[in-house]
Amino acid sequence: MLSASSKNNDSPGTNTSSSTISSLSTLSDYTLSLASSSSEVNLQQPSVDVLLLAAQDPTTLGNNNLPKVISSNSSSDDTMAAEHEFSNFAKILDYRIFKCSSYLTTYFPENILIDKPSDSGSRWSTGNEDLPQYIILKLQQPSIVKTITFGKFEKAHVCNARKFKIYGGLEPDKMIELLDGGLKNDTTPETFYLKCTIGGTENFFPIQYVKILLIQSWGPNMNCSLWFIRLTGSDNPKLIKSRIEWLHEHQQKEIVRLCIKHFRKYQQPEIMETIQRVTGITLEDPRLSNLYNLLVVNGDHQQTEEFIIDAVQNGLLDDYISSQTYKVSWSKILTSDPKPGMRGGHQMVLDPLTETLYLFGGWNGNQDLSDLWTYNIATRAWTLLCPDTSAVGGPSARSCHKMCLDPEKRQLFTLGRYLDTQLRIPVNLKSDFYVYDIELNEWTIISEDTAAEGGPELIFDHQMLMDLETRTIYVFGGRILLPVPSPDENSTNSNESVFSGLYSYHVPSRSWKKLASDISQHSIPSTELSIRSRVGHSMLFHPGSKKLYIFAGQRGKEYLNDFFTYDVNTNEIEHISLSELGCRDSNHIPAAGFTQRATIDPDRGEIYVLSGLSKDKDKRDENVQNSFWVYNIKHNKWSCIYRNENVDEFYWNKMQKFEPCPRFAHQLVYDHINKIHYLFGGNPGRASFPKLRLDDLWQLKLCRPSQDQILTQCKLIIRKHKFEELTVNDSYDALQYLQSKVSEIIDHTDTEQAKEFQKMATTIFKQLSSMEMLENNQDLSNLFDLESNDKSMHAHRMQLYDKLCEFFPESLTQPRTNLIDLLPL
Repeated sequence: MLSASSKNNDSPGTNTSSSTISSLSTLSDYTLSLASSSSEVNLQQPSVDVLLLAAQDPTTLGNNNLPKVISSNSSSDDTMAAEHEFSNFAKILDYRIFKCSSYLTTYFPENILIDKPSDSGSRWSTGNEDLPQYIILKLQQPSIVKTITFGKFEKAHVCNARKFKIYGGLEPDKMIELLDGGLKNDTTPETFYLKCTIGGTENFFPIQYVKILLIQSWGPNMNCSLWFIRLTGSDNPKLIKSRIEWLHEHQQKEIVRLCIKHFRKYQQPEIMETIQRVTGITLEDPRLSNLYNLLVVNGDHQQTEEFIIDAVQNGLLDDYISSQTYKVSWSKILTSDPKPGMRGGHQMVLDPLTETLYLFGGWNGNQDLSDLWTYNIATRAWTLLCPDTSAVGGPSARSCHKMCLDPEKRQLFTLGRYLDTQLRIPVNLKSDFYVYDIELNEWTIISEDTAAEGGPELIFDHQMLMDLETRTIYVFGGRILLPVPSPDENSTNSNESVFSGLYSYHVPSRSWKKLASDISQHSIPSTELSIRSRVGHSMLFHPGSKKLYIFAGQRGKEYLNDFFTYDVNTNEIEHISLSELGCRDSNHIPAAGFTQRATIDPDRGEIYVLSGLSKDKDKRDENVQNSFWVYNIKHNKWSCIYRNENVDEFYWNKMQKFEPCPRFAHQLVYDHINKIHYLFGGNPGRASFPKLRLDDLWQLKLCRPSQDQILTQCKLIIRKHKFEELTVNDSYDALQYLQSKVSEIIDHTDTEQAKEFQKMATTIFKQLSSMEMLENNQDLSNLFDLESNDKSMHAHRMQLYDKLCEFFPESLTQPRTNLIDLLPL
């Protein structure tokens, strides 16, 4: 989430005098004149200052290790107070229509200023079907724009914008891209976060113009329409003034750093040193400058390796390691009897403190179960605590229920169950709620009917979890079980599903509270939230942010892949747009579906999803395929780290010892201390065996490269470059180096590395053969022009230096962008 706190020691260089500013301005003007061939700058040919914002990775630019170009009053108490005051950036910002590409008669652009979802004429529509087209909004004053909300018509509409881009800037002809997104063709307003920071959450940049570029409508060959636009953020004058000052300083600083990098790359140290002396700006962290001297200036590859070893040991490469994609490692856990039988629709929770799994109930293909089991991870043994909980005052046999654990109080809570249609009579439709005391091995009924006490009615396929700090249980969604109407009753709506809302249960006070209703319910109080409820979804709780994360599910015949949060402290819902994730392609987000299983690691800030039943948009049938996804909360990004789309039963029979077959109605739990998942049971979805359920137990580890592996990778890169240098100067030394230093670092069992090693060997043998022929004719010293050889050696070492810099945090390195890249073609 965005924070309005501001730090003012985030720029390279030291504070400079007014004379330094004058020199810097001259240099900035010079660079700008190089970078732009015309005085008019637009989106097709952006200015250098715009490119500096857009081209560099945001994490590069908030550099706290390098001083500023010029000092400013942006660190004043007034500014800090303003930033604190507007930390939520929730103010609705006033704007007017500045310009649009075209409009259709009566569908004026000014219509988007007012939200009238029931008025089909209250929209801006492009004057023709030729896309792209645009509309530019002008804010009343420069502002930091955090979100944009698109209102919609009360019905799906073919003119809705399927794809769009949003740009912003302080001037209408100097804008950068803030969002690449698209709208769903439905009636629900959508809110998107816009890019509004550089280099972290504190470096906000203000804009005054917002351009919405419409690229595609939902209907083919149709005009595109916008119904309503709302912008939120902050226009606090003190905050905006400080951010504009910072932005100008930042742009000047980055131009200078690019120049320093450019002159160093092309071996002009006098110019580089003069710029650094005059401006007080440094190119990079001193440690990286030391690496440059060791490698590029001195050509000491051994000392370069020593530098990398020290950097790894001191954690300088940890950010790189944490950014690497996980690899999935499945292990089947074999246990002896007694052990739980085959089942799906069961519940399982994990106590990481005692390393114990608890499993209760489920459906074995013929009947509901009421057995309670524990699995000791250390001893790899199952224990049957109770074969029938109903016989000892506990819950009856059930499936599609939910269970949560309080590891501190050593209690299990369970709520909900599924009933066959013939059993849905009023006497059976009470929502019982139980707690199990682990130490006492004793069940207690908390409520015979939670609906009578302000809680949910009898539901199934809902989600339930616990906030351990406040000892509050949250229950969301699920389908409400209703009595089957008699033949004499009006049963027009008997087949319609009714979904439950969001509830909380405070354990100490034994009290229920309704937090939100399903959107389909009538007469919802104005003070109460409404949520699009569902079944088979995932819900997780982040104890740090105090938010529920809700993802996917099914509502009627619709498979969902929406993603939103609910703040338990503020009662606010926040939708996470797929466009924010940078992945509108369905191959880059989990498929729409239900019965997927999700876990959360609050320490890593990651959510994990194992696929279940999903709906392929290109096929009519449901399918069950294995995939595992990671969602990074901080970066709003999904990553698929494992996928196996094989659906052949013969294949999975062969793989049953190595990888779990695709399934749904399974259970997945996560040990956030030891970073291990456990999977048990489920329904493999085999049409030839509809009653088949699974009883296998699996362990899943997510592995990233270790420090040693990254160090080996760096050493290999360094030694390959050393080998290449030797081939130019002395091929016989190169051969010896290849056979010793390179060979010892190569993993000869790795196919790619082995091929690369063979290629290097082939190259050197060919060169040796050529040199023997040349030695008979002329002195080898005449083969190379020494001056050009020095330049090529410098360029070669610069390539290695740039490659090694990729392993370090961008806050320490030289800019990743090159000055020459900013020149227009």
